[in-house]
Amino acid sequence: MIQGFDPRTGQPTGLELPETDRAGVDAAVAAALEAGQAWRGTPAEERARVLEAVADDLTARAEELWPLADRETALGEVRLRGEIGRSAGQFRFFAQVIRDGGYAEAIIDHADASLTPPKPDVRRMLRPLPGVVGVFSASNFPFAFSVAGGDVASALAAGCPVVVKAHPGHPGTSELTATVIRSALPSADLLGLVHGMESGAWLARHPSVSAVGFTGSVPGGKAIQALIDERPEPIPFFGELGSVNPVVVLPSARREGLAQGFAASLTLGSGQFCTNPGLVFAPEDVVKDFAEAVSASTGTPMLSSRIRDGYTSGVERLSSLTLLATGRAGEGAWAVEPKLFTTDLDSFAAQLPAVAEECFGPSSIVVTYRDVADLPGVLARLEGSLTATVHATDPAEAAPLVEVLTRTAGRLVWNGWPTGVAVTWAMHHGGPWPSATTTFTSVGATAIARWLAPTAYQDWPAELLPQELQDSNPLGVPQRVDGVLAR
Repeated sequence: MIQGFDPRTGQPTGLELPETDRAGVDAAVAAALEAGQAWRGTPAEERARVLEAVADDLTARAEELWPLADRETALGEVRLRGEIGRSAGQFRFFAQVIRDGGYAEAIIDHADASLTPPKPDVRRMLRPLPGVVGVFSASNFPFAFSVAGGDVASALAAGCPVVVKAHPGHPGTSELTATVIRSALPSADLLGLVHGMESGAWLARHPSVSAVGFTGSVPGGKAIQALIDERPEPIPFFGELGSVNPVVVLPSARREGLAQGFAASLTLGSGQFCTNPGLVFAPEDVVKDFAEAVSASTGTPMLSSRIRDGYTSGVERLSSLTLLATGRAGEGAWAVEPKLFTTDLDSFAAQLPAVAEECFGPSSIVVTYRDVADLPGVLARLEGSLTATVHATDPAEAAPLVEVLTRTAGRLVWNGWPTGVAVTWAMHHGGPWPSATTTFTSVGATAIARWLAPTAYQDWPAELLPQELQDSNPLGVPQRVDGVLAR
């Protein structure tokens, strides 16, 4: 049985759900596959209206959703209400994306018999993947990266049915969220939900699953990839994994509020963000301020005993460094103390790569340096991250770091903090390994591309072409016609 636990007390919430056996996974995938036949052919405008209905229902039932999520995560009303709003916003956002039509990348090359050899009429666009999309929920966002998360919203927007493997940290929340979403879908079978570790293994290997999305740890991502590798036919795996998100504080950086901003970002959600600033390169004169800010901070309960134990192990791994500051643990059975460690640049470089492994939770390392010129060589040795941040007032001072940081991270932040990922057209939430398994993003408009594949139609009868590829362009989508982008 799967049961939720209250992170404040460490005790079961009283809700128990059966683990999904192999037959249950097969049934969920088969039902989603069947429902997906009609959904895949549903016009974008109709899909958009369904996504908006999902958003409306999530918002309308927030009073039921957040209290249950709070019992299972202890994240609190303000955070959880905000997360429900974010989830609803993602569904509305992807309604805009598919209405716009640019996501389909419609291309028309008309025939030209005068060329040698003659050029045929070829038309290309992105179509929804065949089969079912499998999604593995994240622990740290019970709504926005879970059953109501961006993977689900973007896959449904693309025209794909989905089966979600619920996270054991919030099983009841997952069930209720799935019920709310299904109430707005034309077929409840478009969204399947399974529970239990074994169900995830069967889902990843299921022959009708055509792609898998995952947000979680590097070991978890490697385990799923290993399962996918066992399949006779390969499928894409879109994983968003570990990240230390380096921050570089340059000598010209504004000192006012810098340490407080760092501590707030570090301890947000008890540090359980994939964009947590786990590594800071800074001049020696900021170390004292950072230490004071972290010492004044208070931790909150981790989401599970397993995550708490992982944090404790990570902190022990960093014990060879100098412990600079320790915050208060706060209340709750699984509450932890924020930790700040420090070392100098040469010592840090000598301990790479192990010293720079992610420690999931409210801990970070301040690496002190004396000369900015020494940074690029060390930054180049870091593993890939979702973000890299620069604090400076002089762009010229940061110029030597741009190239190496661009190779290191998928999103570059200027005079801000990496926690918080906006759902926008331009957002990229991905990066080099191990922060992600591919070059795709899991947040923002282009996240939909993960669930699409190109189809080219050569000399195809006009009446059989998708509307996006017809010369009359009845949907008014962007088309690249004979090399020229038009609408």
